[in-house]
Amino acid sequence: MASDQEREMANPHKNKRAGWTWFRTFQYNKKDDKPADARNVLLIVAALITAVIFEADVNPPGGVWQDSDKDHTAGRAIYASHKEFFYVFFISNTVALSSSILVIISLTYRFPFHFELWVSTVFMVITYGSAIFAITPNESKFRYLLTTAALPFLVRFIGEVFKWCKSQNSNSSVEPRLASNVDDNVEMSNV
Repeated sequence: MASDQEREMANPHKNKRAGWTWFRTFQYNKKDDKPADARNVLLIVAALITAVIFEADVNPPGGVWQDSDKDHTAGRAIYASHKEFFYVFFISNTVALSSSILVIISLTYRFPFHFELWVSTVFMVITYGSAIFAITPNESKFRYLLTTAALPFLVRFIGEVFKWCKSQNSNSSVEPRLASNVDDNVEMSNV
């Protein structure tokens, strides 16, 4: 008689929702996929996201005004005249850009030329900031929204601090028990 595993291999789609089987085949599998391959895929995806977001913010939808008028200034984003929509666009793109930069920097830590990557990333962020300052209207508060770029880094930092504090608490709760066990062993050896 065939075992359950052999039946599963013979008919892998049985008892599974048909819409999700294709999705499961492309998910990361610890048994089959190497971490280096996963890192490489993440680097490619993060680099593509960074390129698309950078381009979208430097050349905003609708372009920039070509002339100055009483309602607008040449070189400013046309899309910025719709403040609410431009606000959502700008915040979303800034958070996406800084998140993908965080992923790239995290995945390339201790790689050859890591310092050069940091330098180029810093100058890319400076270029991004200057482009945003150039296309956003002076009277708007969009310039202060660049602080949203720090959001992914801040969330990651808070998560790391939380993990560190949690590990310190678990280590401190283990140490007294170990010390008391050592004291018990010393007393028993003296008997």
